Amino acid sequence: MAEHIIETRQVPVKEAFDLIVAGGGVAGIAAALAGARQGLKTMLVEKSAILGGLATLGLINWYEPLCDGAGRIMTTGIAEELLKLSVAYGYGNLPEQWTRQGEPKPEPQKRYASIFNPSVFALALNELLLKNGVELRYDMIASWPVMKGFRCTGLITESAGGREYFPAKVIIDATGDADIMARAGVPCRNGTNYLTYTAHGCTAESVKKALDSNDMVHLNDSRFWAGSDLNGLGHPEGLHFFWGIPNEERSEFIRLGQALLLEKIRDGLKDEMCPYALPGMAQLRKTRCIVGDETFTGEDGLYRENSIGAAGDFRTHGKHYEIPLGVLFNGAFPNLLAAGRIVSAHEDGWEIARVIPTAALTGEAAGTAASLMIGEGKQAAEIEAREVQRLLEKNGVRIHF
Repeated sequence: MAEHIIETRQVPVKEAFDLIVAGGGVAGIAAALAGARQGLKTMLVEKSAILGGLATLGLINWYEPLCDGAGRIMTTGIAEELLKLSVAYGYGNLPEQWTRQGEPKPEPQKRYASIFNPSVFALALNELLLKNGVELRYDMIASWPVMKGFRCTGLITESAGGREYFPAKVIIDATGDADIMARAGVPCRNGTNYLTYTAHGCTAESVKKALDSNDMVHLNDSRFWAGSDLNGLGHPEGLHFFWGIPNEERSEFIRLGQALLLEKIRDGLKDEMCPYALPGMAQLRKTRCIVGDETFTGEDGLYRENSIGAAGDFRTHGKHYEIPLGVLFNGAFPNLLAAGRIVSAHEDGWEIARVIPTAALTGEAAGTAASLMIGEGKQAAEIEAREVQRLLEKNGVRIHF
């Protein structure tokens, strides 16, 4: 049996854009918003039917802290805008101290974070992008970059309407798996994942608590969790870890997760719980990221002259990080940018880079960098960090901690 086939077919050329963002998770949303607000003709391509990625479709509905855990706000700009949006129309538990006007009087145990209603947040994100003039394409896969040497001329997409080609000046990969970057030839770093599967649901107790308090935030106080926690506790004994890129692995990850959850239900929780939402995507944390001109490894307290924004650590208190501009690109590929959990990160830095606030931060920086690349006719490696910082600061981003 042949190992490969050669496929040749005509692909219709569609509308050209300044910027195309592949992936509608939080990073892609921030990138598209930033680009559109800088005047770029922007399209966002999302393979599912709702925006938000793991935060909504993946049911990981905790917006991790924007603060350092000691009362200091670290991550601002679109990241803060999206946190406020996540609880604007649905339930949440954002501490009141962070919603007051003026400087908050923080209590370290009350972090600038909140759970949120995934469905309502997705609806609000849809409205936000449309209001900002982003061409939003659902149920469409950004399948392949068209390369002319090391430059990407646009993306081939797949949908029910067939295969189409959209030319673009800059492409931002926010797929979460570095799909576009890897297929363009950008060197990548592989990750590993424990088996994790979490669903949403309620119990009689959580329903009563929600009704008694008139606060739906309590509706799914009981998590429906199978497999591993953040640190690997609960990963099935003897089971391999998952890279999550080959479909065989990804399918196995989902199959086994669903089987583990059903086993829990079958083993005695049938009358106590009511699962009502299963994740619509694999809840993988770290699959693949680019090897960029710089790599973020999570050095606490390190000042970066070319910082694109400050971040804290959702896992602990008192940590301070600055993300360098060079994590967004590999200089050999002049018009490709990364955003979200696929930026160039390693070791502990990948854990920090993969979560919602930092994903939004790198997304906003990527969209802003794209506007400078197009406006000044520069390659990614040629843009000046101070110019990116100037635009980010103008839009409320805290550059240094």
